[in-house]
Amino acid sequence: MREKITHILLNGSVIALFCLLLLLASTWWRMTSQFELGEAALRRGDFPAAVAGFESAVHMYIPFHPVIEKAAGRLWHLGETNEQLGDVNRALIAYRALRSSFYADHWLITPGRDWIERCNKKIAALIPLQRER
Repeated sequence: MREKITHILLNGSVIALFCLLLLLASTWWRMTSQFELGEAALRRGDFPAAVAGFESAVHMYIPFHPVIEKAAGRLWHLGETNEQLGDVNRALIAYRALRSSFYADHWLITPGRDWIERCNKKIAALIPLQRER
């Protein structure tokens, strides 16, 4: 009886580990795909698609994965570029997308706290300059 229980627990553990590895691989693939879509949109000059791609990549959060920082950096760059061009609305879209992406990744911790703080400062400075369409 004891051997049967051990066998069941071992099989259950192997299955659980396999499922976690599949989840990690799927998340990794989706994150990379979304980042590449954002890069392609950025090269085309398609602002909404670039923001969506980079934002989605950050949503696929895997701790310490370099694509997360790259995607966050691209969103920050989009915000700064549009801010320098005087397009406050687009700058706000980029900063808010970056901030909300890290808020959406909240679980036991909130990743990207430094990005959130930087975005909060930019958003607070840009809101008074915003013109409604």
